Amino acid sequence: MRNSRRAAKWVLAAVVAVAGISIMPMPALAEKAAAADITKVDADFAYQGEYAGDIAGKKFGVQVIALGDGTFRAVFYPGGLPGDGWEKTMKKSAAEGKVADGKVAIKGDPYGCELKPKSLTLTDSAGKELGKLPQVLRTSPTAGAKPPEGAIVLFDGKNADEWREGAAKLTEDGLLMQGSNSKKLFGSGKLHVEFMLPYEPKGRGQGRGNSGVYLQGRYEVQVLDSFGLDGKNNECGGVYTVSEPIVNMCFPPLSWQSYDIDFTAAKWENGKKTATARMTVLHNGVLIQKDIEIPQPTTSAPVKETAENGYLHLQDHGHAVRFRNLWFVEAK
Repeated sequence: MRNSRRAAKWVLAAVVAVAGISIMPMPALAEKAAAADITKVDADFAYQGEYAGDIAGKKFGVQVIALGDGTFRAVFYPGGLPGDGWEKTMKKSAAEGKVADGKVAIKGDPYGCELKPKSLTLTDSAGKELGKLPQVLRTSPTAGAKPPEGAIVLFDGKNADEWREGAAKLTEDGLLMQGSNSKKLFGSGKLHVEFMLPYEPKGRGQGRGNSGVYLQGRYEVQVLDSFGLDGKNNECGGVYTVSEPIVNMCFPPLSWQSYDIDFTAAKWENGKKTATARMTVLHNGVLIQKDIEIPQPTTSAPVKETAENGYLHLQDHGHAVRFRNLWFVEAK
């Protein structure tokens, strides 16, 4: 029996090696799942978030990102938060600091801040107080949007019937998990999807809340915890490696966010592509991609580009990204 078990382990190891599959240990899986549970956050979570108000009669915004072990990065936006006054053409600055005695002191040039849970005091480079900003909790104006008449409801929290067996799972509280593929195949139309990023303060870059929404299983709108970053084409709202978002509209982790995507499938005649796929994207109600061309399937697309329709693919990149309220309106 012992030899049989050992042989079975060798066979499994060989299959895993050949298939290129990585099996995550159970403790690691539990840790990833906990990152999507707001009841299991650390003390740093209370400081992280968005702060906004008026400074000297002008709008001003700050995004505070938890980096783990009591370390934080603050990004300062004269003119207001992204999507609420600040645009990419405007200057911004950033600085880092650590928590001590229940507050976070961040010194920077031209701005710094002193941070307590729910409130922020903005300072100049010399430490002089410029004003106070309250914490704000923004919500997407399209969150909870009801599917219009004729829409195909892919997920409403009741079941995973519209998703392929073995490639879709629900959480205990009725959310769709990453790694799901729709049963139906789609061409052109409008997709509405809502997602929540996990809280992974020690993650960096692509290792922080990574997933993706693939139209037709070919063209990815990146899902990533890019809160406070620059907004590149491999960050949240980017059409992966093709087009960066007009503005980075990523909310803090454990906030519900939305994509509203108008998608035009590539056109084909006699087996040859005559027009590339195109896409317009709203992120949390703000235009971030305007009728961009997607010349070919994006990186890691599971479906090759052909004249056939393709399924909706919610990428599993090993992070506990959650989804709700998905529907698609097919183009007439």
